[in-house]
Amino acid sequence: MDAQVAGSAEAAAQPVDYETHPGRYRHYRLSFDGPVATLALDVDEDGGIRPGYKLKLNSYDLGVDIELSDAIQRLRFEHPEVRTVVLTSARERVFCSGANIFMLGSSSHAWKVNFCRFTNETRNGLEDSSRHSGLKFLAACNGTTAGGGYELALACDEIVLVDDGSSAVSLPEVPLLGVLPGTGGLTRLTDKRRVRHDLADIFCTTTEGIRGQRAKDWRLVDDVVRPKEFAAWVRTRALELAESSDRPGGASGVTLTPLARSIDGSGYHYTYVDAAIDPAARKATLTVRAPLDDVAQDIDAIVAAGAAWWPLQMARELDDAILMLRTNHLDVGTWILATEGDPKRVLATDAALDAHAAHWFVRETAGLLRRTLARLEVSSRTLFALITPRSAFAGTLFELALAADRCYMLDLPGDPGSAPVVSLSARNFGAYPRVDERSRLDARFSGEAAPLAKARAAIGTRLAARDAEALGLVTAALDDIDWDDEIRIALEERASLSPDALTGMEANLRFGAGETMTTRIFGRLSAWQNWIFTRPNAVGDAGALKVFGTGRKANFNRERA
Repeated sequence: MDAQVAGSAEAAAQPVDYETHPGRYRHYRLSFDGPVATLALDVDEDGGIRPGYKLKLNSYDLGVDIELSDAIQRLRFEHPEVRTVVLTSARERVFCSGANIFMLGSSSHAWKVNFCRFTNETRNGLEDSSRHSGLKFLAACNGTTAGGGYELALACDEIVLVDDGSSAVSLPEVPLLGVLPGTGGLTRLTDKRRVRHDLADIFCTTTEGIRGQRAKDWRLVDDVVRPKEFAAWVRTRALELAESSDRPGGASGVTLTPLARSIDGSGYHYTYVDAAIDPAARKATLTVRAPLDDVAQDIDAIVAAGAAWWPLQMARELDDAILMLRTNHLDVGTWILATEGDPKRVLATDAALDAHAAHWFVRETAGLLRRTLARLEVSSRTLFALITPRSAFAGTLFELALAADRCYMLDLPGDPGSAPVVSLSARNFGAYPRVDERSRLDARFSGEAAPLAKARAAIGTRLAARDAEALGLVTAALDDIDWDDEIRIALEERASLSPDALTGMEANLRFGAGETMTTRIFGRLSAWQNWIFTRPNAVGDAGALKVFGTGRKANFNRERA
């Protein structure tokens, strides 16, 4: 199946659904032992998300990673007693052989890129939970660990490899497939594990990988353990890691109930989020609603609300809508960000988030908000925020406007009583750092003290359009005479431009000075992988990714571009 046919098949297939539940898992086994949870990979070879390939040797596709993402999310919220997660394999002599090569070889370019993006987000989510929530991860590599399997291990806090004389870790993408490790492998080697450049060069061009003591000496793993001692060693180390966590051992979890989502020809509809699609204009309007009722301020009432607590339910719905749009509507290139409702209720929720920030449930909810906003920003879509009289761009919801490429606010000088307002809260100043670990306001003003101080002084103030414009919080304040034409022209101009050029431009402009490991993964590494995925050396008729497993040798264009 060539890429064009595969792309057509993907478009004609059932939309990808990111909602699942442990009772529906086909590829992961989840078990518990006090403060330790074990996620064992046991891939159903015939359980691919699309037909045409078998998931042999514990290889994975998007469906496998959807289960991993769901499992980690449930561990965060439903099992606060869990402090360490052991990622291992239920198979003998193989941990994970990485992304399924035949899936990659037969998929469209867009499918490959979106698959790698979601997989990156899932792995980054492990590190996010370790850094912010005290949930530690131990990769127990009980067999061969290759490609994306090793990248999954790299996302954990520690890696232990069985020392059985044959099991190795490897990143064979360059020599075998003519592509790069797609989910952060190169970057984590250098930035996270501090592997020497020359040793990393050998490792990444060696198909058989590195095993045993050498893997430990090169910092590719933290420990190697003989097979007879492996299980006991893993349990002991998992319990030691649990001791370093501050997650509450005696707390009751919050069940993540299924989302109340309906799908029709106009888009995706939830309680607090609506994603309305206009295929002809190639745009979608994502509307996020403020709380419908007064919000709880008491922590007992907040926990009792559970999955129905507004910031948690809203974040889950928004996250799902982003994923559904991103995967199933490739040609919808502009997302309009809108809000509606009572901004006072948003600010009241922010006050509760601040007051109980140390509580595990509130902390996890803030973490989901942080990751959802980050997912929005790394999506390859134009983001325009429109602020109108019905809007509720306040506090946490104002982060949507700050994440946008442009933000337009309606100015009604002749009718100030009906004019929209925006408000900042303390949470706009670092509660939801971007992937570059900066607040959106700090990034907006390039860290300059004066505009940040003026913005901070306006916390809690109802800011009309001209005030918001003067503070640099919106792109333009447009009066009602110009509003319709200006917005129409801006959207039409955007839709006329090259999506490829826009993707590159937006990513570069959104993340400016200062790099982190995550921005390098999403920016530099992903950009190169995106380019390599279109090159004949990888996906041409004789490209390495296309001929893998056929017995034919790849035929490379030897020019260095």
